[in-house]
Amino acid sequence: MQRPLATSLLTLAALSLAACAGGPEKDTRNPTTPTGVTASAGSASTVHVMWSAATDDRAVTAYEVYQQGRKVKDLPATTLMTDIANLTPATAYTFTVRARDAAGNRSEPSAPVPATTLAATAQDRTPPTTPGTLRATPDGRHAATLTWTPARDDTKVTAYDIYQADARVHTVPGTATTARVTGLRPGTVYSFTVRARDAAENSSPDSDPADCTTARAPGAPASTAPTNLAARATRGEITLTWTPPRTGAPVKEHQLYLNESFATTIIWGADPPPGPATYTFTVPPTPGTRYSVKLRARLPDGTWGDFSTQRTVVVP
Repeated sequence: MQRPLATSLLTLAALSLAACAGGPEKDTRNPTTPTGVTASAGSASTVHVMWSAATDDRAVTAYEVYQQGRKVKDLPATTLMTDIANLTPATAYTFTVRARDAAGNRSEPSAPVPATTLAATAQDRTPPTTPGTLRATPDGRHAATLTWTPARDDTKVTAYDIYQADARVHTVPGTATTARVTGLRPGTVYSFTVRARDAAENSSPDSDPADCTTARAPGAPASTAPTNLAARATRGEITLTWTPPRTGAPVKEHQLYLNESFATTIIWGADPPPGPATYTFTVPPTPGTRYSVKLRARLPDGTWGDFSTQRTVVVP
């Protein structure tokens, strides 16, 4: 009966030592200061601010953007750019960025960067023309470089907005015809489009999409995504064509995602026809409605493969 008593005394001693130690170490270390901060005016009332990711001994959880020393944006750690809106035309501003961790520790402010909003233009309702000949080239495992031919505008193109899967991921000045998009995943297929914008916030139609696949990580399996996806909208219908992935066996099922949500499973009862696959489905015939579509195939082992590029179509 003495052994349980000794064990209890040892346990109490260990708990007392742990209490004296003060528990888990408190996080008091600040994140590093964000670098590569840029600010460029996109219109008479907006400035686009971008920066490179900061680091922390645990994790950066947020970024704070300051205008003239006053915080104007609080953003999650996954966001490395933002638009500051409702500014005064033809006015000079300065911006800084700070990183924050879960304990509330903040980095030092970045070096201030200046930007001057554009002069206001009266009653400009004419959008720029569509940027042409968009090309996307993978740049290693985590980036892609885009190039395009310039758009035209009755006043001046002030910015180009880069979209991936119908979400804006980057903005460059209107004098640029190239952009580098970072933060991508290895071995992943991406589809990009570009829109031109003028000082009155008129945007051009989307450029033709350009696809690229980032380099795979060493030893990673080959992509199982459907390729060559094309989408065409008519009044009340969307028609898709694509090439199923090579899996060593006929691919009889694909999942269709519409606006990022699962819509239906496309099933061939017998062996699918050779060559590209085609599928047509109905949508409400409301003119101007945008739809994004993507696919993935069921593999021979019963799992679902990688997603295809995402296409966006507009009901005419």
